Amino acid sequence: MREELEKLAVAGKIGSKHIDPLLTLAQGGYCAHKSWGFGRITTVDTVFCQFTIDFQGKPGHKMDLSFAAESLKAIPADHILAKKAADLPGLRQMAARDHLGVIQLVLKSHGGKASLDQIQKDLVPDVITDDWKKWLEVAKREMKKDGHFIVPLKKTDPIIYQAQESTLQQRVMGKFKAAKGLKARLVEAAELLKSVDDLDDKAGTVGEAAATLNTEIATHQRTQPALALEAIFLRDELKRAAGLSAGEGELTEAAFWNQGNKLGGILEAMPAAKHRRTLDSFKEATPTLWHEAVIGILNSVPAKLAGECTTILMQNGRLDLLRDTLTRLISQHQASSELLLWLAKERSDTFADILTPEVFRAMVSAIERDLFNEKKSNKLRDFILSDHELMSELISSADVEVVKDLTRALQLSPSFDDMDKRSLLARIVKVFPVVKELITGEATKQDQTYVVSWESLERRRNEYDDLCKKRIPANSKDIALARSYGDLRENHEYKAAKEMQKVLMRRKSELEVQLNRARGTDFGGARTDAVSIGTKVVVQDLNNQKAVTFKICGAWDSDPDNGIIAYLSPIAQALLNHPVGDEVEFELQGTKHKFRIDAIHALPPAPKPQEPEAGTPAV
Repeated sequence: MREELEKLAVAGKIGSKHIDPLLTLAQGGYCAHKSWGFGRITTVDTVFCQFTIDFQGKPGHKMDLSFAAESLKAIPADHILAKKAADLPGLRQMAARDHLGVIQLVLKSHGGKASLDQIQKDLVPDVITDDWKKWLEVAKREMKKDGHFIVPLKKTDPIIYQAQESTLQQRVMGKFKAAKGLKARLVEAAELLKSVDDLDDKAGTVGEAAATLNTEIATHQRTQPALALEAIFLRDELKRAAGLSAGEGELTEAAFWNQGNKLGGILEAMPAAKHRRTLDSFKEATPTLWHEAVIGILNSVPAKLAGECTTILMQNGRLDLLRDTLTRLISQHQASSELLLWLAKERSDTFADILTPEVFRAMVSAIERDLFNEKKSNKLRDFILSDHELMSELISSADVEVVKDLTRALQLSPSFDDMDKRSLLARIVKVFPVVKELITGEATKQDQTYVVSWESLERRRNEYDDLCKKRIPANSKDIALARSYGDLRENHEYKAAKEMQKVLMRRKSELEVQLNRARGTDFGGARTDAVSIGTKVVVQDLNNQKAVTFKICGAWDSDPDNGIIAYLSPIAQALLNHPVGDEVEFELQGTKHKFRIDAIHALPPAPKPQEPEAGTPAV
């Protein structure tokens, strides 16, 4: 082949510099092009001075030898791409039984090292056809035990294959010692902890690592106390894993907290994954006052950490203290946006009685406070807008006047733009349609008042009185009793009582609106020149020529069997204001009716009942 290529060079068909690259390509049989990718050289034609190459998606491609020498990269026969082209089924079988062999093949194909992304690109989906993540986890465990592979902590760093074998102990301790700074050393110490059971000399290796950490802890306990505490945690975990006892003179967790380190500052600098461990450590070191410190930081920590704080309080019998603190912060509008964000996300039955409209008022105050302090976080506001159930859950059992106050506060608040305000106001209207008038300002006189008989007004007043004095207080006792049974998540009595509370409070709001709009009357002095409220009307049904008598009474009076109809009913609305002799038409339940008014008489006045007790809504 070389001789033929040299003849082509003498003839001027290729350059002399092309001979060696072309020879390598021809002998290897595989190549790669920057645009067309991997290819297999099927023929070498020295007569027409060209290669025939099968590229993926471009089979049988003809390429001039000079161009091929300059644009193609030779792929050796032991390269992963060549192996896939030559024997893909065999490579799949190898991947199933020899994870390390396949990884080694990929690494050697890339000069002894490759990133996880590169390995995945070479193997998936051609070689690894099933669960790549599961396959990789097995391969990683095998690589860590094998002495030829160096597996980095960062996914972006390459896995390296080294010809000279080293033990797991040598590798993990080598990385631990080479780490610069305590933070980096803790990362390597965590890897050491994972490998403790596979070490040849657990006690010796862990003892050496613990001694190094003790030195670092001593130098960092004043300048970086959170990092020092994290090192104490990891040192103790290593020792427990290796079966070693605490060393003399080591800084313990209790001694660390007794140095005056503040819980809030330590938690702020500690990784989120270590927050609960830090809280447990503080509790063990200060068993009598730990809860006061946790309560003290509750309103100044991020939402996720607030959740950890509430969990440890509840698990250790401090629920009442937590509830009192939340109630006080909310009622005084001092709760932080992060604490309220946690409460809004949590919304468990444990805090059901705290989740009232006042929580939303506190949220608005917190958002306004953040705006004033130029705090850039909008997490609470964004959550309120995204959670479409939050508003309805907060106001569903509230008094209508409280909801009206909340609506006015929302309308005046600078916390939300006009579009967002409309969205939130629509959610309020969905639960309390009565506040729509407050928002739009649209209310007709008929919408504002009801003409009712004294008798029906008395019935509604009695219903309202029964709700306020008997049914709602009884329901509150049921809720308190059910809460005493324990875990509210599985407490069906509590859930049923809370649902009944919503029903009762909704009815109370409806009655308050109705009673405030009602105008009682005895129907005395009703005009008889035309049909009006308080008249008895005799009509002729022109469809069947039968006489029918209607007594047109108040909005809450209806007794069709005795001919009593409310003035707001379709029949009464059709008759009102028509004199004797008029014919009226109306449709009722899909049937058209036609009546002629034959007579109009005034109803006798109804007696007025006693005045309502104080506290009953005015009429």
